[in-house]
Amino acid sequence: MKVRIELDYKTPKGTETSFISDEMNPAHALLIVEDLEKTGRVKSVQFIDNQDSSWTMKDLKKFMQGIQTEPHNVTVYFDGGFDIGTKRSGLGCAIYYEQNGKSFRLRKNALVEELDTNNEAEYAAFHLALKELELLGVHHLPVTFIGDSQVVINQMNEEWPCYEEELNKWIDRIEGKLEALGIIPEYRLVPRKKNGEADQLASQALKNVDIMSTIEITK
Repeated sequence: MKVRIELDYKTPKGTETSFISDEMNPAHALLIVEDLEKTGRVKSVQFIDNQDSSWTMKDLKKFMQGIQTEPHNVTVYFDGGFDIGTKRSGLGCAIYYEQNGKSFRLRKNALVEELDTNNEAEYAAFHLALKELELLGVHHLPVTFIGDSQVVINQMNEEWPCYEEELNKWIDRIEGKLEALGIIPEYRLVPRKKNGEADQLASQALKNVDIMSTIEITK
């Protein structure tokens, strides 16, 4: 989740103005507001999240304390590839998240044989990522999903219609899982070169190289 700060400010001589910040990590937003409040010139402040819901400072602090022991600030990269020669599909996902004050990366791939097109493989990779999020215990949080498939991203964003029966089944399956987990999705389309990690995982699956790993990311 990201939030923007909206506050009213009053100078010692009584001049008042309002500020609206860019979106940022809630922890950073809290630090900035706490610093500003030390001046004694902040008249009122609220935090607005991605869904345009308003948070008080007290409520946002409580929320942040509550999620520290659970996976949060989750970003998912996914990719799927279909080999028309072998009729096999490689699926890959890389999940970045924070938990207990640390940063982690989970990588997972899979080889499947029941799909018929590259678009189905892309959706299956998305669904694979959702299953991993469920195993991680991610729930009732915003999650950013990043992929290079225009079909998947634009159809999930409802910017493109879907006329294919099999893809509609995948969309229903994915939306059902998102709803069950309480995940609020944000979709981001990137060029293939920006999705290299998930693409490599999918390619490794097609070569019968199984990947399942979680590491801590040190800065």
